[in-house]
Amino acid sequence: MTTATLDLTELTGAATRAAKESAKASDAQRASWLTAVADALDANAAELVSVANEETNLGQTRLTGEVARTSGQLRLFATVITEGSYLEAVIDHSDPTATPPRPDLRRMLQPIGPVAVFSASNFPFAFSVAGGDTASALAVGSSVIVKAHSGHLKLSLRTAEIVTEALKAAGAPEGLFALVSGREVGTALVQDPAIKAVGFTGSIPGGRALFDLATSRPDPIPFYGELGSLNPVVITAQALEARSRQLATGLAASFTMGAGQFCTKPGLVFIPAGTDFGSDLAQAVAGTPASPMLTERIAAAYPEGLRSVAKLPKVSVLSGSVEQNAEVDGAAPVVFSTTAANAMDHPAELLEECFGPTTMLIEYSSDEELAAVLAKVPGSLTATLHAQPGEDVAGLVDQLSTLAGRVLFAGWPTGVAVNWAQQHGGPYPATTSLFTSVGATAVRRFQRPVAYQDAPEALLHPALREDNPLNIPRRVDGKLVISGSRGSRD
Repeated sequence: MTTATLDLTELTGAATRAAKESAKASDAQRASWLTAVADALDANAAELVSVANEETNLGQTRLTGEVARTSGQLRLFATVITEGSYLEAVIDHSDPTATPPRPDLRRMLQPIGPVAVFSASNFPFAFSVAGGDTASALAVGSSVIVKAHSGHLKLSLRTAEIVTEALKAAGAPEGLFALVSGREVGTALVQDPAIKAVGFTGSIPGGRALFDLATSRPDPIPFYGELGSLNPVVITAQALEARSRQLATGLAASFTMGAGQFCTKPGLVFIPAGTDFGSDLAQAVAGTPASPMLTERIAAAYPEGLRSVAKLPKVSVLSGSVEQNAEVDGAAPVVFSTTAANAMDHPAELLEECFGPTTMLIEYSSDEELAAVLAKVPGSLTATLHAQPGEDVAGLVDQLSTLAGRVLFAGWPTGVAVNWAQQHGGPYPATTSLFTSVGATAVRRFQRPVAYQDAPEALLHPALREDNPLNIPRRVDGKLVISGSRGSRD
């Protein structure tokens, strides 16, 4: 369904009704809906990849893998909800002898209601119509209205048709999922009183505008935005001495991957002053072809961003050219270099994301200077440390942990595993919330806690009933009970 056939009020009204039905459905039922969508995506993968490649220039290999990731996400969330701990069920039995006397209290998480999801440009499947935000919201019983991204509108429409058909065939309530398009409709969607939360992946200006709308409503709602990330990398002197060329090769592959359009692209690389790493990186990048970018607007913005950086004082271009036409020729890699002192003097200009295949080497002269410049880096999704075994880097790890949601000790941040342990969030502007958009705990964004005091057993959700009919993990009287037991009243 689109706004061509139904206006927004009708869509949100249908979503409200569907959310009530979905909240009452069993986890097994909702899991079957997710699995049905995953199966439908896989069955139509060839068609979807063809359409996506026409609109995004990402290539069939990358897009085929992304469809598999997207269907895998849906199946992961089906597993998450049937395992049961996502409900965070807690039971504290009454204790009339306590001071003051304690009532019987039982708490669990419940779906928040209809949510809006804004598709990302750089992941037309995994962060789009049937992506992780949609999957995690549907999993817990929330209905979803997706705002399509203009960069792959044809793909969005076809994906929405497949999702809608799969949900209907699986017995999901009508109105559980819908698609809208257009900037004005997107703004109205955030302001619609039926919408209870928003998921967004995109630019800082666009995301911040929607964030402000969501929080300035008469009834403010959560806004789960992923807005930008520099993903700093720190390389120690010992690491460079041991494997400079290897590190240069890995960095070159990472920051140019997908034309530098990954949200986890390493955009800042902190290295000791006076090394040959810049030359090694320039050699590793040499010969990397220019690549088409996602949209004309993004391609036009890339050279503008390069030229803005090159004009800054004490900034050198180590590799590539800022004078390029990415719209016509594709985006070519560029490596910049500056000092930590300069970065601290111009943090607003130098410590800012440039979307595309470019990275900035920042030379530090001491551990103290490194700590000082890292303190200026905005919140990021990832931080990477390359050090040698036996180095004392505990303090550095602590600092990196404060500015990023995922800290890597080997490899490079591009490439995000989708599993139970993943954390894909970070301090603002990486995300606007404490909760991740990737991995099992993504469902937590679309739930809220409700406690029941002295409730009759028959009125309780099965997760809170004494005999634990769902056989799920619960905390009973302060003790974690993995499954199959009522716990203890002792």
